[in-house]
Amino acid sequence: MRIPLPPVPLPEHLLDVAREYDDGTRTAAQPRDAATVVVMRDGADPATGPEVYLLRRQVSMDFAGGMAVFPGGGVDQRDFDASVAWAGPDAADWARRLGTDTELARALVCAAVRETFEESGVLLAGESADTVVADTTGDDWEADREALVSRDLAMTDFLNRRGLVLRTDLLGTWDGWLTPVFEPKRYRTWFFVAVLPEGQRTRDVSTESSSVTWLPAGVAAEQADSGSLAMLPPTYLTCLEVGTHASSAEVLAEAEGRTVEMFCPSVEPLGEGWTLSMPDRLRPLVAERRRS
Repeated sequence: MRIPLPPVPLPEHLLDVAREYDDGTRTAAQPRDAATVVVMRDGADPATGPEVYLLRRQVSMDFAGGMAVFPGGGVDQRDFDASVAWAGPDAADWARRLGTDTELARALVCAAVRETFEESGVLLAGESADTVVADTTGDDWEADREALVSRDLAMTDFLNRRGLVLRTDLLGTWDGWLTPVFEPKRYRTWFFVAVLPEGQRTRDVSTESSSVTWLPAGVAAEQADSGSLAMLPPTYLTCLEVGTHASSAEVLAEAEGRTVEMFCPSVEPLGEGWTLSMPDRLRPLVAERRRS
């Protein structure tokens, strides 16, 4: 399955639908808040960037079916629990970085850590502010992970019972994407970056994915270009940008100074036709890609 990657012409029927939202004929679906995490580890070739962990979603999924995605998902109401054990930048600092109020910032960070554990087995938490869990592959960990997925267990209770704190300092701020207005299912998604903690390993545990893989970010973008790996534009553009960095440490250093301005693609001219817009900072990168 090949998904056209930016910039590509919009088909006429989709352009007509987009115009109906612009003129008020149709009402856009209310987006759901979500968090996704680019889990990284250093690869063998700095030229193709750090490796990123990708899940290929089940084709039957009603959103992004068959697409390669990063671990992530929607914010759960219990992610707003202010009593969650916490280490690293406080909620006010995260609110500044993410462009939200403190309550939503706390929920987004909790959702990012929870969803990463649920979908990859990677847990960004430790017994103290300067330690991190070394292994989450035991049967007891798996039972807790499944209970989190089913919502039989809340993240706060999971951490408290194990004497763990969220290591929010292990997350970096990267980007924000809002699904276009003409999509029937929409998400307001904050993108985070994180390095695979030492001693931990990812596992193929997500029921929403048909397969998982580690790929250098640049190689993932190349496979998307060739049509062998299907991605939505935000995933592709993130791989493209992450792939310009030689190491995961460089990506985290870049993330340190970032704040999120949520970007919603809109219709814009492309030659004699129309396409979807992208953040201005990524236009030179995509243009260079198309020339090579």
